[in-house]
Amino acid sequence: MSKPVALRRPVALAAPQPGDFCCVPIAGRVGLGIEIAQFLAGDKFQPYEHAQVFVGQADAGGPHGYTVSAYPDRRGRRPLPCEPAELPGSLWSSGILPLTDAQRQGIIAWCMRHTQVTYSFLDYLALELHTLRIPAPGLRDYIETSAHLICSQYTDMAWGRGGGVQLFDDGRWAGYVKPGDLAMLLQAKMPPSQLARLAA
Repeated sequence: MSKPVALRRPVALAAPQPGDFCCVPIAGRVGLGIEIAQFLAGDKFQPYEHAQVFVGQADAGGPHGYTVSAYPDRRGRRPLPCEPAELPGSLWSSGILPLTDAQRQGIIAWCMRHTQVTYSFLDYLALELHTLRIPAPGLRDYIETSAHLICSQYTDMAWGRGGGVQLFDDGRWAGYVKPGDLAMLLQAKMPPSQLARLAA
C-alpha cells in the first residue's frame, strides 16, 4: 500500500475509548496546504491530513468528550462535535491497535501535559529533508523534540512516550511520522477483505 485508501464513512471497528486515536480529512485550504506539505515530504496526495488522540472527559462544554493534538493556535484540547465513532471521515485505532488500561492512562496523562504544543509547518520541511536524505545539522533532534510538532508526530509521541507503545518498528527516527503514515498503519492492520468492503 503506497498511500491510505479513502474510506466512504467513519470507521471504528470498536467503540473508541480514551487513549485511542483517529485520522481525519481536513477540507478547504488548510487541508490542501497539508496535502501539499505531505507531498513535498515524500507522500503522494492522500485522503488523511490530521490525527488526534481521544481523551474522553465529557462535560457540559464537550458532551461527546475531547481530543488533543497539535494545532497552529496551540489550543490542543478540543471538544468532539459528535460521538467519536460518527466523526465524519474518521479512521480510528479502536479495534485495530489494542491498549491496556495502564497504556491508556499513560497516553491521556501525556496528552494533558501537552495541550499547548506549537504546531510547526517547518516540521514538514524537516521531514522532507530526512526523506531526501539531506544531512542537515541537528535535523534528528529537531524532528524528535516535543517543543514543536505536527499532529501525527504528536499522536506518535503520545502513544510512545505516554503509553510506551511503539507504533512503527521499521527503524525510522522518532517523530518521523505523517498523518498518512498513521492511516496506512491502521489500514495495513485490517484484513484486506474488510478494507475493500469499507472502501466500496
